[in-house]
Amino acid sequence: MDANANNGRDEEAGTQATQRSQRFRSNVPSFLFISFILFMLTSHNGDEFLARHQYQDALQSLTYQLSNYTSWLNGTAANFTMDERDTSIPPLLEAFHVQGKELDPSRESYYPNVTGFIHGSSTLTNITLPSLKANQTIPWGSLAEKLMHNVNTTYLSERLGSWDWSSSTRLSLSITESLPRGVEHTSDATVSLVHGRIEISDNEETETLRLDFKAARLKSNGAIYGFAEPPGRSVDIRLLPSLVPEKFRNETARIIKPELEARIDKLTNLIDAGVIDLDSSTDDTPKTTCPFAFFGQLHAAQIPYILMQELEEEMQNPTGIHTVPPPELSLDGILLSKECGLLFELSETEGLRLKVFSRKVTTYAGLTTISYLIILVLFSRQAERSRTPSGISRVSRWTFISQTVMDVLSFAGHITFAILAEGRPSLSLIAPAFLSSVMFTYQGQFAALIHQIQGPENFTPPAPVVPAASPSTPPAPAHTSRTTVTNTARGSSQEPLLPITSREGSPSPAPAPIAATPAVQPTTAANNGPPTTFFAFFIHHVRTDPQARMWLLMIFFLMIMIRVIISPTLSVIFVVAAYSSIWLPQILRSIRRARSSGLSKEYVLGTTACRLYSLLYFLICPKNVLDIDPRPWVWWLALNVIIQAIIVILQDVLGPTFFLPQRYAESKAYDYHPPIPVPDSESPEQSLGDCGICMDAILVDPSLRHHRRSVDSKEYHDEKGTTLSTTTGVGGVFNAMQMRGRSNARRSYSLAPCSHLFHTECLEKWLAIKNICPQCRRPLPPL
Repeated sequence: MDANANNGRDEEAGTQATQRSQRFRSNVPSFLFISFILFMLTSHNGDEFLARHQYQDALQSLTYQLSNYTSWLNGTAANFTMDERDTSIPPLLEAFHVQGKELDPSRESYYPNVTGFIHGSSTLTNITLPSLKANQTIPWGSLAEKLMHNVNTTYLSERLGSWDWSSSTRLSLSITESLPRGVEHTSDATVSLVHGRIEISDNEETETLRLDFKAARLKSNGAIYGFAEPPGRSVDIRLLPSLVPEKFRNETARIIKPELEARIDKLTNLIDAGVIDLDSSTDDTPKTTCPFAFFGQLHAAQIPYILMQELEEEMQNPTGIHTVPPPELSLDGILLSKECGLLFELSETEGLRLKVFSRKVTTYAGLTTISYLIILVLFSRQAERSRTPSGISRVSRWTFISQTVMDVLSFAGHITFAILAEGRPSLSLIAPAFLSSVMFTYQGQFAALIHQIQGPENFTPPAPVVPAASPSTPPAPAHTSRTTVTNTARGSSQEPLLPITSREGSPSPAPAPIAATPAVQPTTAANNGPPTTFFAFFIHHVRTDPQARMWLLMIFFLMIMIRVIISPTLSVIFVVAAYSSIWLPQILRSIRRARSSGLSKEYVLGTTACRLYSLLYFLICPKNVLDIDPRPWVWWLALNVIIQAIIVILQDVLGPTFFLPQRYAESKAYDYHPPIPVPDSESPEQSLGDCGICMDAILVDPSLRHHRRSVDSKEYHDEKGTTLSTTTGVGGVFNAMQMRGRSNARRSYSLAPCSHLFHTECLEKWLAIKNICPQCRRPLPPL
């Protein structure tokens, strides 16, 4: 006995040591898994080295350009020459009214600073000589023929590239105006530099052609002259004086040198500080190599020059004084490419100053933060309410997964927006980005918990192992209509008295007895040996650790969403799919399980309102911060979401299948309260057995001993099923009331699918903690 005891203690100690070592090693795989993911996300494969080399080449090129330009300004020998202004361009500019216009300062004025965003529609005209000769209806066709007279179009198709020019119907400008060095006030400058980006796209904005833009703006007449080049081709700002009129040429030439010096200083500081921007937006194969020249004319505001200066000072340095309302920012312009024979006419433009845009973004970020706070509070309260297995069995995990997709898309969008929006707007966008990340983390964990709890619902137990009968043992007689309720606690059983009948009165098959099945040892890494390679270890860890799968799925969603937000079409598809399935999975689960959702009205209504706020803002508001055109179909999507929310609420009030036809509305849930045989009136124990939870007897309700009446034939039966008599009228109503009483009496007990009997109250308390049978550990359906 001592040897056996020692062996038992050794085995127990070895088992405990193994469990402790497994618990100790459980953090190591998670750490290695997270380290691997971070390495894959932060590895740039030498991109930083290449970017640093490009920075150094750019610095050397700028230094060379500055030295030659300085020599040209001083009149000494230099490898730089200024082109003469094309005399065929001014008449064409006059035809489009972009030549410049002097104003009366007492009545009209231009914006002192045009930093902001301008977008409008564009009209493309092919100005190659064969096309102009074929189309004689163009009013300025003769002026364009003079412009294209000596242009070599030999390599025209190669310059045009793969871009679809016929679909280019929208043109947007993102510009920043800067004062030359040494000029502190806008009123002191006559010429300023403008740089930014021009984007050409179609109406659906599925494809976008981006051009780098550098220009000179003439303060007195509101004209803008500049160059635009596709990615991979740099704009030489030293050539800007060749575009402006003759009287502004010297002033434009003088502001070029300070700008080159400022660029050299900035690039030198970046290289010294080690701040290398990995620009991945440059295409390996450019869509086009066509160079463009831009000519624009600002629209005058009907505000005196003095009031315009006061408005500008208040916008740059707010003090709270009352000023005139900010006028609209708009312009007319043309985008011209002689080498490719293209001319875009820009019209019907709308602009937004950067300061106004910053305030708009801050307001949007504040309202979005409030909506996410409301969603977070409502979700935390609902998660606390549904934390029990009984509550979790009611909800659908796909409802929370669809909202997780929304939050991942929101997080990626707000982070990208914050990176692109410099200054104060980027700080305000951090709040909704942070709350969306918290939301998708919590909802992802809750969805994983729901999946873990609801996993055994579809579990199919293996077939019972039936031992072969020995020759000496006679075969057991078949029982088709009688059952035995087993008392597991006491190890005794009672003889069956009545067949189990359904509520309609027809016999119902007895629950299948529980068959003892041999224990199956799970296959683990300890049995098969540890993984020999890192890849095998990674796969094994993902397969065995639910949290690793959850985090891997979240990281995958983040990487996908960052790519999705770049494509407007994919973004719309994801939004429509997520919003269409926000409450639909919950409705289907309630119908399938014949149970209400368990979601509170405040959570359903509050979440629906806050989710629809973001959807309607971007797809309905014509002046949203992302400048997305309104989509009329979004009203149908919003109506669909609202109808789903109303159905979820009504399912708690009217039943899960209230809106379905009668033939589809039959409840398929398991009945815990079937009619079961009752003990004989002369039996010493008037109980159905002992409750497997509280171990107390389940007493027979007296109403179960009264005569029963068949609903179809209106017959009375005694306890053994013998027909006694029939009646109608008052007696029938009285007996119907008795039947309802007996139905309520049956609810005092609950018979599990595994044939174990409990008090209903005890089983409800148990299922609030675990959704398995307290005796055989089989999964139980909702009560």
